[in-house]
Amino acid sequence: MAKDSSFDVVSQVDMQEMDNAVNQVKKEIAQRYDFRGSNASIELGENVVKIAGEDEYKLNTMIDMLRTKMAKRGVPLRCLELGKVEPAAKGTVRQELAIKQGISKEVGKKIQAAIKATKLKVTAQLQDDQVRVAGAKKDDLQAVIQMLKADDFGVDLQFINMR
Repeated sequence: MAKDSSFDVVSQVDMQEMDNAVNQVKKEIAQRYDFRGSNASIELGENVVKIAGEDEYKLNTMIDMLRTKMAKRGVPLRCLELGKVEPAAKGTVRQELAIKQGISKEVGKKIQAAIKATKLKVTAQLQDDQVRVAGAKKDDLQAVIQMLKADDFGVDLQFINMR
């Protein structure tokens, strides 16, 4: 009965849901009156969303539409990191939105410090882009999950692999 229980703290984005949100924005752009005749576009790449439009107003409108669709699909809004607006051909502008995944070392260390400050009998290990929390009592692990949900670490956290 001395076997430890554990779970992983991660920050992931469901790329299928992200793809669905981008496709919904494409359909909405095709149907909206204020985008009729414009060369506005949005496409999903490898961990990046590329948008292009005639002016910054249209870019901001597309970003708002994307955030709305992401929220409806349960994709965390914090995962988007806005790049700078760049001029493109024929007087248009473009912007790249990076999709952040994983927990950085700095955030991982903050999570470890917060877990250590609880004085619960659990251990936290930083493993690549996730934090593994292990302890003998599942109640302690659940208390750690509640504490992490209450704190703000600047990234959206998910808790997986509860054993």
